[in-house]
Amino acid sequence: RNRMNAFSKIHPGVTSVYFLAILLVSMFVMNPVMEALTLLGGLLYCWSLTGRGKRLRELRSSLCVVFFMALVNPLFSHNGKTPLFFMNGNAVTLEAVAYGAAMGVMVAGVLLWCKCYSILMTSDKFVYLVGRAMPKLAVVLSSALRYVPALKRQAGKVQRTQRAMGLYTSESYVGRVQASLRVLSVLVSWSVENAMETARSMTARGYGLEGRTHYSNFTFSGRDAGFLAAILVLSGGTAAGLAAGALEFTWYPAIGGAAWTPLGLCSYGCFGVLAILPVTLEWEEQIRWNYSRSKI
Repeated sequence: RNRMNAFSKIHPGVTSVYFLAILLVSMFVMNPVMEALTLLGGLLYCWSLTGRGKRLRELRSSLCVVFFMALVNPLFSHNGKTPLFFMNGNAVTLEAVAYGAAMGVMVAGVLLWCKCYSILMTSDKFVYLVGRAMPKLAVVLSSALRYVPALKRQAGKVQRTQRAMGLYTSESYVGRVQASLRVLSVLVSWSVENAMETARSMTARGYGLEGRTHYSNFTFSGRDAGFLAAILVLSGGTAAGLAAGALEFTWYPAIGGAAWTPLGLCSYGCFGVLAILPVTLEWEEQIRWNYSRSKI
């Protein structure tokens, strides 16, 4: 069964609105609870997209980012009133370590959600969203989205071909470097040739010309409308808490946040539900799939 079945069926416009809401809150609200919800939702959804084999790697990468930021931030920021120890005459404070860890959680969460977005938003979806208004930008963005995966696939093909030709027989460092340079040379030539072929193909098809019709298999359904309404309601609940100051949190000179209020708890709940919404759709489809199989 193809993964990402549930959320990939949602209209591309609704999908983009969802990811925009998640990323805006994640990047501009430095609240530890919100950042933890972002990272948790990103991990769960990324795991559902990539499968079990890569779960440990995603978790390890996220923890490395958090640890790195918590370690590096105190080296540059010495603010805070709770010194832990002194290094070269500068205080390493609890607040600086905590803020660095929070920044690491934010960065790790954003990276996970961006990875999920790159998996879901295929080039045809991108062209559908911005192709009519900005056709040149649509081509550039869609090509950029597929460039890295296509380059990795092509590099694998070139490496396998050169191994079959006996060009990877040397185990020395110099031999490996020379082999990598040969692969890089082939990839550069392939990239230029592929770009020229794409440009000629789009020109031959009349892409970007006035009056050109567009085919699309994306339709806005009732399910898309319901999902969009849920996104707006949950985002509105989160924004209400932000506007009222219920989610305020300070790191310097002392760690502290706004008192727990019903509005704040409601905002945390809204964003938590928003963060796990795609995973919920995946779980729902998995339950339906298992139920249908049991009826066979």
